[in-house]
Amino acid sequence: MADVLGPLGQPTKIERYGRVVCVAGGLGIAFMYPEIVGFADAGNEIISILGARNESLLFYVDEIRARSTEVHICTDDGSAGRKGFVTDILRELLERGDHFDYCIATGPLPMMKAAVDATKEYDLPTLVSLDPIMVDGTGMCGACRVTVGGEVKFACVDGPDFDGHLVDFDELAKRKRAFAREEEVCRLELAADALEQERTGEPADEQN
Repeated sequence: MADVLGPLGQPTKIERYGRVVCVAGGLGIAFMYPEIVGFADAGNEIISILGARNESLLFYVDEIRARSTEVHICTDDGSAGRKGFVTDILRELLERGDHFDYCIATGPLPMMKAAVDATKEYDLPTLVSLDPIMVDGTGMCGACRVTVGGEVKFACVDGPDFDGHLVDFDELAKRKRAFAREEEVCRLELAADALEQERTGEPADEQN
């Protein structure tokens, strides 16, 4: 191995804010866990909201519970916790008057956008972790560009964390769909290969 480059991007800014609500959906839980540890170690009170499509896709729950004052669980199908979305719980906590000093949101793009829409109404500072399409990861190709506060940023070197209230989520959603057709073709090919393997008992590449 000739060279190793990394980690790239900027580290999450860990400070003592007070009461921090951490909202994570799906694989966003993996990104959230070390942030929860960092913010808890800095003396913050952590309120965690975790969600997934179903119970089998939840993870790090015990570890996060050990660092949190409260943990709210939800799943799309209701197989664990309550049925619904993490942003439903976030909005309910805000509407009932729970005080938070900071919010972190990680997960699918629509989830982060919904979280930001909720916290904007309460002027609650919100950090999001973005995952746009990346190619070289060094800031040269520009594939991961996002608009933040009217300025172009590269998520690979300037991010991945940004002020959620300044992110142009509509533009980002369009950019993430840039290769939607190619992704669907690959998905269909993989599904066809899986069906053929199930029929023959052999991987598709060994059949040819």
